Amino acid sequence: MKLKLYKILFFAALLIAPAFSWSQHNHQHHNGKDTIKTKKENEHNHHEKQDEHEMPPMSHAFSLNLPMTRNGSGTGWLPDSTPMYGYMLHGKKWMYMFHGNIFARYNNQDIFNSGTRGDDKFDVINWFMAMGQRRVGKKGLFRFSGMISLDNLFGGNGYPLLFQTGESWKGKPLVDRQHPHDLFSELSVAYTHAINKNADVFIYAGYPGEPALGSVAFMHRVSSLYGPDAPLSHHWNDGTHITFGVITGGIRAGKFKIDISSFTGREPDENRYNFDTPRFDSYSGRLSFNPNPYWAFQVSHGFIKSPESVRPDENVNRTTVSGIYSRPLAKNNFLNATALWGLNNSHASEHAALLEAALVLNRFSMYGRYEMVQKSVHELNLNEELFGHDELFNINALTVGFGYDILRLKSLRIALGVQTSYYIPDPDLNLLYGKNPMSGQVFLRLYPPGMNVNRM
Repeated sequence: MKLKLYKILFFAALLIAPAFSWSQHNHQHHNGKDTIKTKKENEHNHHEKQDEHEMPPMSHAFSLNLPMTRNGSGTGWLPDSTPMYGYMLHGKKWMYMFHGNIFARYNNQDIFNSGTRGDDKFDVINWFMAMGQRRVGKKGLFRFSGMISLDNLFGGNGYPLLFQTGESWKGKPLVDRQHPHDLFSELSVAYTHAINKNADVFIYAGYPGEPALGSVAFMHRVSSLYGPDAPLSHHWNDGTHITFGVITGGIRAGKFKIDISSFTGREPDENRYNFDTPRFDSYSGRLSFNPNPYWAFQVSHGFIKSPESVRPDENVNRTTVSGIYSRPLAKNNFLNATALWGLNNSHASEHAALLEAALVLNRFSMYGRYEMVQKSVHELNLNEELFGHDELFNINALTVGFGYDILRLKSLRIALGVQTSYYIPDPDLNLLYGKNPMSGQVFLRLYPPGMNVNRM
C-alpha cells in the first residue's frame, strides 16, 4: 500500500511541478500589449477567468491560419470551439504547451460477482504530453510533439475492463483488460507550408506517432477526457494512435483536409519501454470537414497488416466515420459530444458504434458513454468447440460518471469522481459474464486548468 501511495504522489509531483514553474514564467514574461486591460474589463472578467491562463492568439499545429483549439491527436481535427487544458510557455521564437491527465482510482469490474471474468485493481492511469512550434520564414511552421505514459508501472497486463480486447501479455491475448500504453506514446515532428490563407500542405513523421485513421484518440477527445477508461470500440477506431513508424502527408483546402499515411500495422509489443521495429506495411487515408466552429467530421479507411502478434496471419481493413460537437456555454461551461462508427473487416465484418458526451458546469462534470461492439470468439478467447469458430457476439455497454473539483488552484485541479458501467452481453456469454454485469470505480483526477485561448 505504501508503494502505491508513493507512486500516486510521484505522479502528482510530475503534474504540479511544471505547472507552477511554467505559470510563473508566463506571468513574468507577458508583455504589456498582451496583459493591459481597462479597469472595467478586469472587474468584469475577474471572477469568470480567475483560474485560467489568458493567452494571445496561437496557431494550429499544422496551419498558421487556423486556431490552436482545432488541435486533436496526430493530424486529426477537433471543433474550433473545443476547450483546452494545459500550460503554455512563450519564448522569442517558440511556443510550448504541456498537458496531461492522472486518474488515481479503485476499479472493480463486476461488483456483484455475476460472472467469472471480472477483476478489481488499484491503479493510476496517466499520460503527459508536450508540444513546441515555431515559424519558419513567413509561411512555414515547424512543430514537435512528445507523449509519455507510466501505465506500465502498475502492471504489464493493464487494468480490468470487461469485454475489452487487444494486444497481449506474456504471449497470450489480453481479454477483459485494457493494455497499458507505452512509455513513449508519441515522438513526432511536422512541417507545414501555407500556400495562402485557405490552403496548407504538411508532412508529419512519428516514431511512434498516429496515422490518419479514425477520430481524434479517446484521451484527447474532451467528451472522453473526464473518465479513466478506454472505449470498448478502441480497436475499431483509434487503436492505431501509438504506431512505431508513421509518415503522413496532407493538404488543407478551406474547410476540408485530406491526409494519407504509410505506417506500421503491428501494434506495440509487450515491452512498453522499447522502440518497436518500423515496417511501413500499412496505409490509410482520411477526409476531414469542419463546417463551422462547433463541428468536426471525418471519414477514414485503412489497411492494417498483422496488427495482433497472437494472430500474425490476420490483416484488418478498417473504416471509420465520426462527428465531434462542442458547444461553449455561459461562464466557461460547455457541452462536448462524439458519435462514431467503426468497421473491422478481417475473418469477419465486425461493427462498433459509440455515443459519448461530457457536460461541465463550473466545478461539476457529468459524462456518459453508450457503446455497441461485436466481438469474435478469437477476440474473447473462447473455446471454439463450445462457441463455434465464426460466431460474433453483440455487446452493449452504458457508462455514467460524475466528478466534482474539490481543489482548484491556479495551476492544478483535483476532482473526486465516481463511475459505473452496465453491460448487456449476448445471452450466449451469460455463463461467463453473468446476465448484466456491472462495474464501479472511485477516482481522484489531477489535471491542468482551462486556458482562455483567444480564437483567431
